[in-house]
Amino acid sequence: MNTKSVRIAVIEDDPGLRELLQEELESVGYDVAAFTDVESFQNQQATFEAQLVVSDIRLPGISGLELLAQLQAQEKAPPLILITAFGTVDQAVEALKQGADDFLTKPLDLEHLLVSVERVLTFHQLRDEVEHYRQSQQRTAEGPAGIIGKSRVMQKLYDEIERVAPVEGAVLILGESGTGKELVAQALHQQSQRAAGPFLAVNCAGIPAELLESEFFGHAAGAFTGAQKARAGLLKEANGGTLLLDEIGEMPLALQAKLLRVLQEGKMRPVGSDQEVQIDVRILAATHQNLEQKVADKSFREDLFYRLETFAIKVPPLRHRGDDVALLAEHFIQQVSEQQNKRIKGLAAAAQELFYSYNFPGNVRELQNSIERAVTFCDGDWIDAEHLPARMRLEQVSEIATHATEQWPSMDALQADYVRKVLAHTEGNKQRAARILGITRRTLYRWLTNDD
Repeated sequence: MNTKSVRIAVIEDDPGLRELLQEELESVGYDVAAFTDVESFQNQQATFEAQLVVSDIRLPGISGLELLAQLQAQEKAPPLILITAFGTVDQAVEALKQGADDFLTKPLDLEHLLVSVERVLTFHQLRDEVEHYRQSQQRTAEGPAGIIGKSRVMQKLYDEIERVAPVEGAVLILGESGTGKELVAQALHQQSQRAAGPFLAVNCAGIPAELLESEFFGHAAGAFTGAQKARAGLLKEANGGTLLLDEIGEMPLALQAKLLRVLQEGKMRPVGSDQEVQIDVRILAATHQNLEQKVADKSFREDLFYRLETFAIKVPPLRHRGDDVALLAEHFIQQVSEQQNKRIKGLAAAAQELFYSYNFPGNVRELQNSIERAVTFCDGDWIDAEHLPARMRLEQVSEIATHATEQWPSMDALQADYVRKVLAHTEGNKQRAARILGITRRTLYRWLTNDD
Protein backbone atom coordinates (compact mmCIF):
# COMPACT_ATOMS: atom_id res chain seq x y z
CA MET A 1 0.00 0.00 0.00
CA ASN A 2 1.19 3.53 -0.77
CA THR A 3 1.56 5.12 2.67
CA LYS A 4 1.78 8.67 1.38
CA SER A 5 -1.09 10.90 2.53
CA VAL A 6 -2.55 8.13 4.75
CA ARG A 7 -3.42 9.90 8.00
CA ILE A 8 -3.05 8.05 11.30
CA ALA A 9 -4.01 9.36 14.75
CA VAL A 10 -2.04 8.02 17.73
CA ILE A 11 -3.67 8.40 21.18
CA GLU A 12 -1.27 7.54 24.00
CA ASP A 13 -0.81 9.23 27.39
CA ASP A 14 2.76 7.89 27.84
CA PRO A 15 4.96 10.63 26.26
CA GLY A 16 7.85 8.29 25.42
CA LEU A 17 5.68 5.65 23.75
CA ARG A 18 3.61 8.30 21.98
CA GLU A 19 6.76 9.84 20.47
CA LEU A 20 8.12 6.39 19.53
CA LEU A 21 4.90 5.39 17.77
CA GLN A 22 4.76 8.66 15.87
CA GLU A 23 8.39 8.41 14.73
CA GLU A 24 8.03 4.76 13.68
CA LEU A 25 4.89 5.37 11.62
CA GLU A 26 6.27 8.54 10.05
CA SER A 27 9.50 6.73 9.14
CA VAL A 28 7.55 4.55 6.66
CA GLY A 29 5.66 7.49 5.18
CA TYR A 30 2.43 7.86 7.17
CA ASP A 31 1.07 11.29 8.10
CA VAL A 32 0.76 11.04 11.89
CA ALA A 33 -0.90 13.26 14.51
CA ALA A 34 -0.33 12.34 18.17
CA PHE A 35 -2.73 13.05 21.06
CA THR A 36 -2.56 12.55 24.81
CA ASP A 37 -6.27 11.75 25.24
CA VAL A 38 -9.48 11.05 23.32
CA GLU A 39 -10.89 14.54 23.87
CA SER A 40 -7.89 16.12 22.13
CA PHE A 41 -8.27 13.70 19.22
CA GLN A 42 -11.99 14.46 18.88
CA ASN A 43 -11.33 18.21 18.85
CA GLN A 44 -8.92 17.80 15.90
CA GLN A 45 -10.59 14.97 13.98
CA ALA A 46 -12.77 17.29 11.90
CA THR A 47 -9.66 18.98 10.46
CA PHE A 48 -7.18 16.06 10.53
CA GLU A 49 -9.66 13.40 9.30
CA ALA A 50 -7.71 10.36 10.47
CA GLN A 51 -8.03 7.26 8.27
CA LEU A 52 -6.83 5.00 11.11
CA VAL A 53 -6.68 5.40 14.88
CA VAL A 54 -4.09 3.66 17.09
CA SER A 55 -5.16 4.10 20.71
CA ASP A 56 -4.21 2.88 24.17
CA ILE A 57 -7.11 1.37 26.09
CA ARG A 58 -6.33 2.98 29.44
CA LEU A 59 -6.39 6.74 28.99
CA PRO A 60 -7.28 9.71 31.18
CA GLY A 61 -10.96 10.55 30.67
CA ILE A 62 -12.53 8.56 27.83
CA SER A 63 -11.02 5.07 27.51
CA GLY A 64 -10.05 3.33 24.30
CA LEU A 65 -13.03 0.97 24.61
CA GLU A 66 -15.39 3.93 25.04
CA LEU A 67 -13.82 5.51 21.95
CA LEU A 68 -14.47 2.24 20.09
CA ALA A 69 -18.16 2.41 21.03
CA GLN A 70 -18.37 6.03 19.86
CA LEU A 71 -16.70 5.23 16.54
CA GLN A 72 -19.01 2.25 15.99
CA ALA A 73 -22.00 4.58 16.30
CA GLN A 74 -20.73 6.76 13.45
CA GLU A 75 -21.73 6.04 9.87
CA LYS A 76 -18.22 6.51 8.46
CA ALA A 77 -15.65 6.00 11.18
CA PRO A 78 -11.92 5.23 10.82
CA PRO A 79 -10.73 1.73 11.79
CA LEU A 80 -9.23 1.33 15.26
CA ILE A 81 -6.24 -0.61 16.62
CA LEU A 82 -6.16 -0.88 20.42
CA ILE A 83 -3.00 -1.16 22.55
CA THR A 84 -2.75 -2.09 26.21
CA ALA A 85 -0.29 -3.31 28.80
CA PHE A 86 -3.10 -5.19 30.54
CA GLY A 87 -4.11 -7.38 27.64
CA THR A 88 -5.92 -10.60 28.31
CA VAL A 89 -7.48 -13.02 25.86
CA ASP A 90 -10.95 -12.16 27.14
CA GLN A 91 -10.32 -8.44 26.77
CA ALA A 92 -8.96 -8.93 23.26
CA VAL A 93 -11.94 -11.04 22.19
CA GLU A 94 -14.39 -8.54 23.67
CA ALA A 95 -12.71 -5.63 21.88
CA LEU A 96 -12.74 -7.48 18.56
CA LYS A 97 -16.40 -8.43 19.10
CA GLN A 98 -17.25 -4.79 19.59
CA GLY A 99 -15.62 -3.88 16.29
CA ALA A 100 -11.93 -3.21 16.95
CA ASP A 101 -9.79 -4.02 13.91
CA ASP A 102 -6.83 -5.36 15.89
CA PHE A 103 -5.54 -5.65 19.46
CA LEU A 104 -1.86 -5.35 20.43
CA THR A 105 -0.20 -5.70 23.82
CA LYS A 106 2.75 -3.97 25.47
CA PRO A 107 5.71 -4.22 25.35
CA LEU A 108 4.93 -3.38 21.75
CA ASP A 109 6.63 -5.13 18.84
CA LEU A 110 7.07 -2.24 16.39
CA GLU A 111 7.35 -4.56 13.39
CA HIS A 112 4.10 -6.22 14.46
CA LEU A 113 2.50 -2.78 14.72
CA LEU A 114 3.53 -1.85 11.17
CA VAL A 115 2.21 -5.17 9.84
CA SER A 116 -1.07 -4.65 11.70
CA VAL A 117 -1.45 -1.08 10.37
CA GLU A 118 -0.75 -2.24 6.81
CA ARG A 119 -3.20 -5.13 7.10
CA VAL A 120 -6.02 -3.03 8.57
CA LEU A 121 -5.63 -0.24 6.01
CA THR A 122 -5.49 -2.73 3.13
CA PHE A 123 -8.60 -4.53 4.38
CA HIS A 124 -10.60 -1.31 4.64
CA GLN A 125 -9.39 -0.10 1.26
CA LEU A 126 -10.54 -3.37 -0.34
CA ARG A 127 -13.84 -3.21 1.53
CA ASP A 128 -14.44 0.34 0.28
CA GLU A 129 -13.59 -0.74 -3.27
CA VAL A 130 -16.03 -3.64 -3.03
CA GLU A 131 -18.72 -1.32 -1.69
CA HIS A 132 -18.04 1.15 -4.48
CA TYR A 133 -18.29 -1.67 -7.01
CA ARG A 134 -21.51 -2.94 -5.40
CA GLN A 135 -23.04 0.53 -5.58
CA SER A 136 -21.97 0.94 -9.20
CA GLN A 137 -23.55 -2.42 -9.99
CA GLN A 138 -26.70 -1.30 -8.18
CA ARG A 139 -26.76 1.85 -10.30
CA THR A 140 -26.35 -0.11 -13.53
CA ALA A 141 -29.17 -2.38 -12.35
CA GLU A 142 -31.54 0.58 -12.20
CA GLY A 143 -33.85 0.89 -15.14
CA PRO A 144 -36.24 3.72 -15.96
CA ALA A 145 -38.43 5.15 -13.17
CA GLY A 146 -36.22 3.47 -10.57
CA ILE A 147 -37.09 -0.07 -11.68
CA ILE A 148 -34.48 -2.48 -10.26
CA GLY A 149 -33.32 -5.39 -12.39
CA LYS A 150 -30.71 -6.44 -14.94
CA SER A 151 -31.89 -9.93 -15.95
CA ARG A 152 -32.42 -10.66 -19.62
CA VAL A 153 -36.20 -10.43 -19.31
CA MET A 154 -35.88 -7.01 -17.67
CA GLN A 155 -33.47 -5.78 -20.35
CA LYS A 156 -36.11 -6.80 -22.88
CA LEU A 157 -38.71 -4.86 -20.89
CA TYR A 158 -36.49 -1.73 -20.83
CA ASP A 159 -36.09 -1.98 -24.59
CA GLU A 160 -39.86 -2.20 -25.08
CA ILE A 161 -40.41 0.81 -22.82
CA GLU A 162 -37.83 2.81 -24.77
CA ARG A 163 -39.47 1.94 -28.08
CA VAL A 164 -43.08 2.48 -27.03
CA ALA A 165 -42.65 5.58 -24.83
CA PRO A 166 -42.35 8.13 -27.69
CA VAL A 167 -45.46 6.74 -29.43
CA GLU A 168 -48.74 8.56 -28.74
CA GLY A 169 -50.96 5.46 -28.83
CA ALA A 170 -52.53 3.76 -25.83
CA VAL A 171 -50.53 1.03 -24.10
CA LEU A 172 -51.76 -2.11 -22.37
CA ILE A 173 -49.49 -3.20 -19.49
CA LEU A 174 -49.96 -6.84 -18.54
CA GLY A 175 -48.56 -8.72 -15.58
CA GLU A 176 -49.32 -10.51 -12.35
CA SER A 177 -50.20 -8.53 -9.24
CA GLY A 178 -47.15 -7.01 -7.60
CA THR A 179 -44.85 -7.06 -10.64
CA GLY A 180 -44.57 -3.26 -10.87
CA LYS A 181 -46.99 -2.34 -13.65
CA GLU A 182 -47.43 1.19 -12.31
CA LEU A 183 -43.64 1.73 -12.36
CA VAL A 184 -43.65 0.69 -16.02
CA ALA A 185 -46.43 3.22 -16.64
CA GLN A 186 -44.37 5.94 -14.93
CA ALA A 187 -41.36 4.99 -17.06
CA LEU A 188 -43.45 5.28 -20.23
CA HIS A 189 -44.61 8.72 -19.13
CA GLN A 190 -41.13 9.93 -18.13
CA GLN A 191 -39.61 8.89 -21.46
CA SER A 192 -42.42 10.35 -23.54
CA GLN A 193 -42.90 13.85 -24.93
CA ARG A 194 -45.51 14.31 -22.21
CA ALA A 195 -43.01 14.01 -19.38
CA ALA A 196 -43.54 17.65 -18.35
CA GLY A 197 -47.29 17.07 -18.12
CA PRO A 198 -49.24 15.40 -15.29
CA PHE A 199 -49.18 11.66 -14.57
CA LEU A 200 -52.33 10.39 -12.86
CA ALA A 201 -53.17 6.84 -11.85
CA VAL A 202 -56.57 5.46 -10.87
CA ASN A 203 -57.58 1.97 -9.78
CA CYS A 204 -60.79 1.08 -11.61
CA ALA A 205 -61.52 -1.60 -9.02
CA GLY A 206 -61.27 0.87 -6.16
CA ILE A 207 -64.09 3.20 -7.23
CA PRO A 208 -67.80 2.29 -6.90
CA ALA A 209 -69.32 1.62 -10.33
CA GLU A 210 -71.91 4.39 -9.96
CA LEU A 211 -69.17 6.98 -9.42
CA LEU A 212 -66.77 5.86 -12.15
CA GLU A 213 -68.25 7.95 -14.97
CA SER A 214 -68.18 11.14 -12.93
CA GLU A 215 -64.66 10.31 -11.69
CA PHE A 216 -63.33 9.90 -15.23
CA PHE A 217 -65.37 12.40 -17.24
CA GLY A 218 -66.28 14.96 -14.59
CA HIS A 219 -69.73 16.46 -14.25
CA ALA A 220 -71.64 19.71 -14.65
CA ALA A 221 -73.04 21.53 -11.65
CA GLY A 222 -76.40 20.04 -10.70
CA ALA A 223 -75.86 16.93 -12.83
CA PHE A 224 -77.04 14.76 -9.94
CA THR A 225 -77.91 15.08 -6.28
CA GLY A 226 -74.95 16.46 -4.38
CA ALA A 227 -73.20 17.83 -7.49
CA GLN A 228 -73.24 21.44 -6.34
CA LYS A 229 -70.11 22.36 -8.29
CA ALA A 230 -68.79 21.30 -11.65
CA ARG A 231 -65.90 18.85 -11.62
CA ALA A 232 -63.26 18.44 -14.32
CA GLY A 233 -62.68 14.68 -13.95
CA LEU A 234 -59.48 12.67 -14.27
CA LEU A 235 -59.31 12.81 -18.06
CA LYS A 236 -59.39 16.61 -17.99
CA GLU A 237 -56.98 16.81 -15.05
CA ALA A 238 -54.49 14.67 -16.99
CA ASN A 239 -54.76 16.90 -20.07
CA GLY A 240 -51.35 17.22 -21.73
CA GLY A 241 -50.08 14.23 -19.77
CA THR A 242 -50.77 10.56 -19.06
CA LEU A 243 -53.60 8.73 -17.32
CA LEU A 244 -53.07 5.18 -16.06
CA LEU A 245 -56.21 3.08 -15.73
CA ASP A 246 -55.15 0.30 -13.40
CA GLU A 247 -57.25 -2.87 -13.32
CA ILE A 248 -58.93 -1.90 -16.59
CA GLY A 249 -60.68 -5.28 -16.61
CA GLU A 250 -62.94 -4.06 -13.80
CA MET A 251 -64.35 -1.14 -15.83
CA PRO A 252 -68.09 -1.52 -16.59
CA LEU A 253 -69.04 -2.14 -20.23
CA ALA A 254 -70.97 1.14 -20.54
CA LEU A 255 -67.93 3.11 -19.48
CA GLN A 256 -65.69 1.09 -21.79
CA ALA A 257 -67.69 2.41 -24.77
CA LYS A 258 -67.15 6.02 -23.66
CA LEU A 259 -63.44 5.38 -23.10
CA LEU A 260 -63.17 3.97 -26.62
CA ARG A 261 -64.60 7.23 -28.01
CA VAL A 262 -61.99 9.19 -26.08
CA LEU A 263 -59.26 7.03 -27.64
CA GLN A 264 -60.69 7.39 -31.15
CA GLU A 265 -61.71 11.04 -31.20
CA GLY A 266 -60.00 12.74 -28.27
CA LYS A 267 -63.35 14.05 -27.02
CA MET A 268 -65.47 13.50 -23.93
CA ARG A 269 -68.72 14.79 -22.47
CA PRO A 270 -68.96 15.48 -18.70
CA VAL A 271 -71.96 13.96 -16.90
CA GLY A 272 -74.99 16.28 -17.18
CA SER A 273 -73.39 18.49 -19.85
CA ASP A 274 -74.45 19.07 -23.47
CA GLN A 275 -71.01 20.25 -24.49
CA GLU A 276 -68.21 18.03 -25.68
CA VAL A 277 -64.72 18.79 -24.43
CA GLN A 278 -61.58 18.25 -26.50
CA ILE A 279 -58.82 16.61 -24.49
CA ASP A 280 -55.19 15.64 -25.12
CA VAL A 281 -54.28 12.72 -22.87
CA ARG A 282 -52.43 9.47 -23.37
CA ILE A 283 -54.17 6.43 -21.94
CA LEU A 284 -52.22 3.62 -20.33
CA ALA A 285 -54.14 0.59 -19.08
CA ALA A 286 -52.92 -2.15 -16.75
CA THR A 287 -54.35 -5.46 -15.64
CA HIS A 288 -53.43 -8.85 -14.18
CA GLN A 289 -56.49 -10.43 -15.79
CA ASN A 290 -56.76 -12.33 -19.07
CA LEU A 291 -58.59 -9.76 -21.19
CA GLU A 292 -58.90 -12.13 -24.14
CA GLN A 293 -60.89 -14.47 -21.91
CA LYS A 294 -63.01 -11.55 -20.72
CA VAL A 295 -63.66 -10.64 -24.35
CA ALA A 296 -64.79 -14.23 -24.95
CA ASP A 297 -67.01 -13.99 -21.87
CA LYS A 298 -68.53 -10.72 -23.20
CA SER A 299 -67.38 -8.84 -20.09
CA PHE A 300 -64.84 -6.71 -21.98
CA ARG A 301 -65.35 -4.96 -25.31
CA GLU A 302 -63.49 -6.56 -28.17
CA ASP A 303 -62.93 -3.26 -29.99
CA LEU A 304 -61.48 -1.63 -26.87
CA PHE A 305 -59.22 -4.63 -26.27
CA TYR A 306 -57.74 -4.45 -29.78
CA ARG A 307 -57.35 -0.70 -29.48
CA LEU A 308 -55.34 -1.11 -26.27
CA GLU A 309 -53.51 -4.27 -27.30
CA THR A 310 -51.73 -2.61 -30.24
CA PHE A 311 -48.91 -1.70 -27.88
CA ALA A 312 -48.94 -4.40 -25.22
CA ILE A 313 -46.09 -4.73 -22.72
CA LYS A 314 -45.85 -7.72 -20.41
CA VAL A 315 -44.06 -7.29 -17.09
CA PRO A 316 -42.30 -10.55 -16.11
CA PRO A 317 -43.05 -12.22 -12.77
CA LEU A 318 -40.28 -12.24 -10.19
CA ARG A 319 -39.76 -16.01 -10.48
CA HIS A 320 -38.55 -15.48 -14.07
CA ARG A 321 -36.04 -12.76 -13.18
CA GLY A 322 -33.11 -14.81 -11.84
CA ASP A 323 -30.63 -12.85 -9.74
CA ASP A 324 -32.91 -9.81 -9.70
CA VAL A 325 -34.31 -11.34 -6.51
CA ALA A 326 -30.98 -10.67 -4.77
CA LEU A 327 -30.69 -7.17 -6.26
CA LEU A 328 -34.19 -6.25 -5.12
CA ALA A 329 -33.66 -7.79 -1.69
CA GLU A 330 -30.47 -5.76 -1.21
CA HIS A 331 -32.22 -2.61 -2.43
CA PHE A 332 -35.16 -3.06 -0.03
CA ILE A 333 -32.88 -4.01 2.89
CA GLN A 334 -30.95 -0.77 2.45
CA GLN A 335 -34.12 1.26 2.00
CA VAL A 336 -35.98 -0.17 5.02
CA SER A 337 -32.86 -0.18 7.22
CA GLU A 338 -32.44 3.55 6.63
CA GLN A 339 -36.11 4.13 7.46
CA GLN A 340 -35.79 2.16 10.71
CA ASN A 341 -32.31 3.53 11.54
CA LYS A 342 -30.72 0.07 11.45
CA ARG A 343 -27.54 -1.27 9.84
CA ILE A 344 -28.59 -4.58 8.34
CA LYS A 345 -25.80 -5.94 6.14
CA GLY A 346 -27.83 -8.42 4.12
CA LEU A 347 -29.24 -11.95 4.02
CA ALA A 348 -27.64 -14.82 5.92
CA ALA A 349 -27.09 -18.08 4.03
CA ALA A 350 -30.31 -19.73 5.29
CA ALA A 351 -32.39 -16.70 4.29
CA GLN A 352 -30.73 -16.61 0.86
CA GLU A 353 -31.63 -20.25 0.33
CA LEU A 354 -35.27 -19.54 1.18
CA PHE A 355 -35.37 -16.57 -1.18
CA TYR A 356 -33.90 -18.54 -4.07
CA SER A 357 -36.25 -21.50 -3.61
CA TYR A 358 -39.43 -19.47 -3.04
CA ASN A 359 -41.65 -18.59 -6.01
CA PHE A 360 -42.95 -15.22 -4.70
CA PRO A 361 -46.56 -15.46 -5.96
CA GLY A 362 -46.99 -11.85 -4.82
CA ASN A 363 -43.91 -10.86 -6.85
CA VAL A 364 -41.92 -7.70 -6.04
CA ARG A 365 -44.56 -6.38 -3.67
CA GLU A 366 -44.40 -9.60 -1.62
CA LEU A 367 -40.59 -9.45 -1.60
CA GLN A 368 -40.68 -5.85 -0.38
CA ASN A 369 -43.16 -6.70 2.39
CA SER A 370 -41.07 -9.71 3.42
CA ILE A 371 -37.96 -7.54 3.72
CA GLU A 372 -39.84 -4.91 5.73
CA ARG A 373 -40.94 -7.59 8.18
CA ALA A 374 -37.47 -9.14 8.34
CA VAL A 375 -35.69 -5.85 9.03
CA THR A 376 -38.24 -5.03 11.74
CA PHE A 377 -37.64 -8.31 13.58
CA CYS A 378 -33.88 -8.50 12.99
CA ASP A 379 -31.75 -7.24 15.89
CA GLY A 380 -28.39 -8.30 14.46
CA ASP A 381 -26.38 -7.56 11.33
CA TRP A 382 -27.85 -10.27 9.10
CA ILE A 383 -31.40 -11.29 8.21
CA ASP A 384 -31.88 -15.00 8.92
CA ALA A 385 -34.63 -17.44 7.92
CA GLU A 386 -36.41 -16.95 11.26
CA HIS A 387 -37.01 -13.27 10.42
CA LEU A 388 -38.87 -14.08 7.19
CA PRO A 389 -42.63 -14.75 6.99
CA ALA A 390 -43.67 -18.20 8.20
CA ARG A 391 -45.32 -19.08 4.86
CA MET A 392 -41.92 -18.98 3.14
CA ARG A 393 -40.39 -21.44 5.62
CA LEU A 394 -43.46 -23.70 5.65
CA GLU A 395 -43.61 -23.87 1.85
CA GLN A 396 -40.02 -25.09 1.68
CA VAL A 397 -40.63 -27.76 4.35
CA SER A 398 -43.92 -28.77 2.72
CA GLU A 399 -42.33 -29.09 -0.72
CA ILE A 400 -39.50 -31.27 0.58
CA ALA A 401 -41.87 -33.41 2.66
CA THR A 402 -44.30 -33.94 -0.22
CA HIS A 403 -41.49 -34.79 -2.60
CA ALA A 404 -40.01 -37.24 -0.12
CA THR A 405 -43.34 -38.86 0.81
CA GLU A 406 -44.37 -39.47 -2.78
CA GLN A 407 -41.06 -40.68 -4.18
CA TRP A 408 -38.70 -41.36 -1.25
CA PRO A 409 -35.64 -40.16 -3.20
CA SER A 410 -32.11 -40.69 -1.96
CA MET A 411 -30.06 -37.84 -0.54
CA ASP A 412 -28.01 -37.86 -3.76
CA ALA A 413 -31.22 -37.42 -5.77
CA LEU A 414 -32.39 -34.56 -3.55
CA GLN A 415 -28.98 -32.91 -3.89
CA ALA A 416 -28.99 -33.30 -7.66
CA ASP A 417 -32.53 -31.90 -7.89
CA TYR A 418 -31.61 -28.89 -5.75
CA VAL A 419 -28.45 -28.22 -7.79
CA ARG A 420 -30.50 -28.29 -10.99
CA LYS A 421 -32.95 -25.77 -9.52
CA VAL A 422 -30.12 -23.43 -8.51
CA LEU A 423 -28.56 -23.71 -11.99
CA ALA A 424 -31.92 -22.94 -13.58
CA HIS A 425 -32.23 -19.92 -11.30
CA THR A 426 -28.76 -18.64 -12.32
CA GLU A 427 -29.51 -19.35 -15.98
CA GLY A 428 -26.63 -21.83 -16.11
CA ASN A 429 -24.02 -19.56 -14.51
CA LYS A 430 -21.95 -22.09 -12.54
CA GLN A 431 -19.95 -19.48 -10.65
CA ARG A 432 -23.11 -17.90 -9.20
CA ALA A 433 -24.63 -21.32 -8.59
CA ALA A 434 -21.56 -22.44 -6.63
CA ARG A 435 -21.73 -19.25 -4.55
CA ILE A 436 -25.41 -19.85 -3.70
CA LEU A 437 -24.70 -23.50 -2.82
CA GLY A 438 -21.74 -22.51 -0.65
CA ILE A 439 -19.30 -24.74 -2.52
CA THR A 440 -16.38 -24.29 -4.90
CA ARG A 441 -16.83 -24.48 -8.65
CA ARG A 442 -14.65 -27.59 -8.65
CA THR A 443 -17.06 -29.31 -6.24
CA LEU A 444 -20.02 -28.21 -8.37
CA TYR A 445 -18.43 -29.69 -11.50
CA ARG A 446 -17.78 -32.94 -9.60
CA TRP A 447 -21.42 -33.08 -8.46
CA LEU A 448 -22.64 -32.45 -12.00
CA THR A 449 -20.29 -35.12 -13.38
CA ASN A 450 -21.47 -37.66 -10.81
CA ASP A 451 -25.10 -36.79 -11.59
CA ASP A 452 -24.55 -37.48 -15.26
